[in-house]
Amino acid sequence: MPEYKAPIRDIKFVMQELLDCESHYAHLGFEDASLEMIDAILSEASKFTEQVIAPINQSGDLQGCTWSKEQVTTPDGFKEAYKQYIDAGWSTLPQDPAYGGQGLPHSLHASICEMLSAANHSFAMYPGLSHGAIATIEAHGHDIQKKMFLPNLVNGTWTGTMCLTESHSGTDLGLLRTKADINSDGSYSLNGSKIFISAGEHDLSENIIHIVIARISGSPSGTKGISLFAVPKFNVNELGEKLDKNGVNCGSIEHKMGINANATGVINFDDAKGYLIGEVNRGLNCMFTFMNSARLGVATEGVAAADASFQGALSYAKDRLQMRSMTGVKNPEQPADPIIVHPDVRRMLLTQKSISEGGRALVASLAQLVDITHVNNVSQESKVAAEQRLALLTPIAKAFLTEAALECTSHGIQVLGGHGFIKEWGMEQLMRDTKICCLYEGTTGIQSLDLLGRKVLGSKGKLLNLYTDEISSYIKENQSSKGSSELCATLAEYVELWQDMTNNIAERSQHNPDEIGASSVDYLMYSGYVTLGFMWLKMVDVAHSRMLENQQDESFYQAKIKTAQFYFDRILPRAHGHAACLGRGAKSTMALDSDSFLF
Repeated sequence: MPEYKAPIRDIKFVMQELLDCESHYAHLGFEDASLEMIDAILSEASKFTEQVIAPINQSGDLQGCTWSKEQVTTPDGFKEAYKQYIDAGWSTLPQDPAYGGQGLPHSLHASICEMLSAANHSFAMYPGLSHGAIATIEAHGHDIQKKMFLPNLVNGTWTGTMCLTESHSGTDLGLLRTKADINSDGSYSLNGSKIFISAGEHDLSENIIHIVIARISGSPSGTKGISLFAVPKFNVNELGEKLDKNGVNCGSIEHKMGINANATGVINFDDAKGYLIGEVNRGLNCMFTFMNSARLGVATEGVAAADASFQGALSYAKDRLQMRSMTGVKNPEQPADPIIVHPDVRRMLLTQKSISEGGRALVASLAQLVDITHVNNVSQESKVAAEQRLALLTPIAKAFLTEAALECTSHGIQVLGGHGFIKEWGMEQLMRDTKICCLYEGTTGIQSLDLLGRKVLGSKGKLLNLYTDEISSYIKENQSSKGSSELCATLAEYVELWQDMTNNIAERSQHNPDEIGASSVDYLMYSGYVTLGFMWLKMVDVAHSRMLENQQDESFYQAKIKTAQFYFDRILPRAHGHAACLGRGAKSTMALDSDSFLF
């Protein structure tokens, strides 16, 4: 199994040098988030993830979770690790002090989430889902509900889930059958069944608060009649005290391709007592608070997987001796050279490195936007701008980074050759665990439709234009830079093509709506390559500036510059392939009659 090491140097580069988190936090009023405190938190997080969470990753995958009628049991070591997690206060870090949180920035917490996920994807999901539940109740619950649920969710004594999917309705939530009927005390009785519920049942916490969508009897059909509820596994009084068992039961857990140490349950609601969150028939709007939080979390999982696979592949490539370098012997003391000298191995390693580091910069920049949306001491204009940028880039980050991460984990296996295919090395687990990232919280296809249909065309190009204008302005300001002038010119061409493609799709879709669906995934992937290119462009400029300032650690900055060059030379050009596909339109995609799909 790869020995995970938290990439603290690169995390600090992104937070402190690229994004100037010190000024960002000071501007938003996070007085306690000094560089000294940030360094201390990152240091402790690295120790915890490396020493406590990573060692139970492979064993957890092999053992999996065990279902019984009474409870689902997590793998050996998980319960003890989770207790250490909550005892150390990790769950409280970004939460509101009014409910026991530390009130630190979301973006600082996001970096810790990356470490957790890279060390142990399955474990990270248990507390990870709780943050979405907290955000949803905090944003849409009333004061009594907040007192009932938030303190124990914040301190980690209780955990949360998101219950959307039913056996007959996945993405089409309007087809749901779970019903809710009002009780005399104003609560609701829920009846129905949800599937694919991550962390839906387990033995880590004293209670589980399910955030559930259901249709109140008499409400309209379709998505217009969906309401949102908090449904606890154990009933709760207004003081937040756990009472008797509620009508919530886990019917079974799924046997999955990956994330085997996280219980994915079938959750049955039998006259389960629940509490309406938000307004009647406005549940989907409220649920997007959870979903948007979760989608950024999944983007972080993509970065984590790419980095973990890179670490495992790099260690192997430096040690494994095979053949001699084409340019001459590099290791004369040994019978062969390490495989890292071979160009194709370097291609795979640099792909992993450029995706994970570029993705880390993208996710961190989005997390800072989330910081802005969470505070009150900024202008409404700033909040709107942050929300608009998040609306555009969240589907790109979620879908692009997870698809790219799956490629990176495949490269991780390939670098190890036959050993990569063997379980004991741990590389195949990374690939199995990562595939779910392309599926849950909205598949790549759904994210792509959201980006192109709702965010770009739905805003008549406004959201995209705001972003491309920012990129173009940055390019104009830095086009004479000694370090990045060539990269600026290259990226400018991609940005211009991005806008031209958008206009072309908009025109075609007026005559044939299928053009949107046929173009959406290629459009998103093109957008992802360009967006990561922008991140690398900015990192190159920072690296050059640091070297001009005679900063120490020159090798680190040189590596940044050379990795960026690889990205622009060998990864960014892939976008042209997607552009070519977009230019062909929907005709061939839709030409074959459904009945002619034969086998």
